[in-house]
Amino acid sequence: MADFNLNCKGLQCPGPIVQVFKTAKEAQSGDIINVKVTDRGFIKDIQAWCKKTGNELKELNETETEIQVKIQKK
Repeated sequence: MADFNLNCKGLQCPGPIVQVFKTAKEAQSGDIINVKVTDRGFIKDIQAWCKKTGNELKELNETETEIQVKIQKK
């Protein structure tokens, strides 16, 4: 199982979700994709993307300065 770490801070929609999509295409089942973003719209985007693709949103942590998510590729 591999971990992918994406720093998408400073990118605006659709930049972060595009990076997640590209990484998910490379990842194998069970791999973890960690993403850091500053765009607040990413929360709804990643929830919808996971539901649509069947990947699992394992964690979502939001602070005043960034959002961190952990996704497991299915």
